[in-house]
Amino acid sequence: MDRITAFAIVTKYVKNHGLINHMLSVEAVMRYYAEYLGEDVDLWGVTGLLHDFDWEIHPSAELHPAAGSEILRAEGVDEVIIHAILSHGTHLGIPRVTQMEKYLNACDEITGLVTAVALVRPSKSIYDLASSSVKKKWKDKAFAAGTNREEMETAAVECGLELWQHVDNVIMAMRRIAPELGLEGSLQPSNVNS
Repeated sequence: MDRITAFAIVTKYVKNHGLINHMLSVEAVMRYYAEYLGEDVDLWGVTGLLHDFDWEIHPSAELHPAAGSEILRAEGVDEVIIHAILSHGTHLGIPRVTQMEKYLNACDEITGLVTAVALVRPSKSIYDLASSSVKKKWKDKAFAAGTNREEMETAAVECGLELWQHVDNVIMAMRRIAPELGLEGSLQPSNVNS
C-alpha cells in the first residue's frame, strides 16, 4: 500500500488534528528506523501512519485496534501491516516477532511524550529539544501522567535500544517533519544544531 492511499484512510476515519499528528510522528520515526536498519522504509512508514487510524471510532482498549483490523482489511491493507498494528495493542497478547512489530510498539507512546515535552518548552519547538529535557520530565510522574513509562522503557529494550538514545532518535526523526507537526515553535531548523 502506498502512502497516499494510507493517508486517505487516515483522513477518512480521523478528524482530530492531534491524533493525525501523532500518527505522522510515529510514521516519521518508523521511517527513520527503517532507513537505519535497512528495512522497507515505505512499509514501515505506512504501518506507523495507520497504527491508530481507528482510535477516534474505537477509543477503548476493548476495541482498538482489533475492531479496526476489519476496516483495514476492507480497505485492502496488507496483512503484514495489520498484524503489526494488532501487535501494538499489548492487551491483545499478540506476540511482537518481527522488527517492524517491535519498533512500532517502541515508537508509539514515546512520540506523545516527546511532543508534550517540546510543547512546554519556552520555544515550543522540537528543534532545541534533547533527551536530557525528556529525562527531566520523565521523572515527574505528574507530567503526561497518562503515559506508561514502564511500557516505553520495555519497548525500547525489546528493540535492543538504550532508552535515552531511542529518545534522541525519536527527536531527530520528528524534527524532519516539525513544520507539519506544528513543532517548529519560535525556531527554524537553521537556528539550532541538529
